[in-house]
Amino acid sequence: MILPVILSGGSGTRLWPLSRALYPKQLLPLVSERTMLQETVLRLEALDDLGPVCCICNEQHRFLVAEQMHEVCKSIGGIILEPMGRNTAPAAAVAAIHALSRFENPLLLILPADHVICDRAAFAGAVAAGTDAALSGALVTFGIVPTGPETGYGYIRAQREGSGTASCYPVVEFVEKPDLAHAEQYIRSGAYFWNSGMFLFRAERYLEELDRTNPAMLASCREAYEKASSDLDFLRLDRDAFGACPGDSIDYAVMEKTSRAVVAPLDAGWNDVGAWSALWELQEHDNAANVVKGDVLLHDVRNSYIHAASRLVAVVGLEDQIVVETPDAVLVASRDRVQDVKIIVRQLTESGRGEAENHRKVYRPWGSYETVDVADRFQVKRIVVKPGAALSLQKHYHRAEHWIVVKGTALITVGEQEITLGEDQSTYIPLGTVHRLENPGKIPLELIEVQTGSYLGEDDIVRVEDRYGRSGEGDGSKLPGNGI
Repeated sequence: MILPVILSGGSGTRLWPLSRALYPKQLLPLVSERTMLQETVLRLEALDDLGPVCCICNEQHRFLVAEQMHEVCKSIGGIILEPMGRNTAPAAAVAAIHALSRFENPLLLILPADHVICDRAAFAGAVAAGTDAALSGALVTFGIVPTGPETGYGYIRAQREGSGTASCYPVVEFVEKPDLAHAEQYIRSGAYFWNSGMFLFRAERYLEELDRTNPAMLASCREAYEKASSDLDFLRLDRDAFGACPGDSIDYAVMEKTSRAVVAPLDAGWNDVGAWSALWELQEHDNAANVVKGDVLLHDVRNSYIHAASRLVAVVGLEDQIVVETPDAVLVASRDRVQDVKIIVRQLTESGRGEAENHRKVYRPWGSYETVDVADRFQVKRIVVKPGAALSLQKHYHRAEHWIVVKGTALITVGEQEITLGEDQSTYIPLGTVHRLENPGKIPLELIEVQTGSYLGEDDIVRVEDRYGRSGEGDGSKLPGNGI
């Protein structure tokens, strides 16, 4: 049996402004109507002898991950929450420990959630080709058959002459991202593959190697798992134990130090969608080699990617450019400089700007809210609550709230009183009053919230009761709109 383990911990900074820290690229529908996480789950349908799917994600993404997984996954074997990122090697170790608590030494198929694989049959064939090697104790990495001298990927050099099988080859070395001259040399040699970051191995085998190469990491992972707590549908790793864990990738921690690494070639239209240029390459072009998304008007534009999320975007006289518009940010970049978008995100983070973390529309387990306007002493939001869902029972020390229902039915708790409001009706929540908003109906509830007060940050929230396991004070952010 193969247990798929989906790693969904990345932040996708190079795909800003669509990808944000709290809504990263793997949770976005970038190349199809499904999100990248969902596409990763769906391609597993091509595999045989498949066990339940385990997903490891950042605890801040847990509700989005759970919702997206439940939409497409028939058998979920656990959603494990990392309190902070520690790279892929600890994540795989936790997955192996979890798998061994339920099954007898299964195969683990480690898959990042943010890859594109166009040919599912070829993907299934590569997994089948690597299975015998993994069953015999090898640690299999999937090497992408290169289509050109790419400088944005690491490489794997395989021993293809005189050893190996028709399906897997011993790994000679892992190579960092090369310059163009070396990349061209690698392609000419025929001995190199792109490093995909996908793996297949027995759970016990991986833990044995990790214990040999980094016993401190394994000890921290074991302690974090043993002290983990159940949280609704999630398994929450112990914060202190996992925080003490060294961070490293599977490649560095294990694969480069083991003598049992083999590479299984994969030729399936793979792309890790690491930057905007990858989306330009992957998607359908118009007659001028442009990719256009949304409400866009072009004149004399070639070889460019134009994405409009919320309004008309008009572009004139550009070539080889990236233009991405969202309600709160616009990115313009040369197509050959898209790797530098992460520098912009770093600047946003260092200056404490909310555009690095969230979109104007923020998703919550009960629905979503969107900041419509904000100024000194007031803020306006559009709130959508799913049928049957409810916000936490809460209060604020520094703001009052006015609610106007524009669609659906609202059941509202204000102090000791419960009231029901329909469309075009409104109510007022005084400062300091315990209150809750619920949707008892069958259609989404939509309302406009007007906040007024001396301080409007979302850390001004005290949760008295919450069905989603959130409790106490707000999330600590002083940015408007982050902790509701």
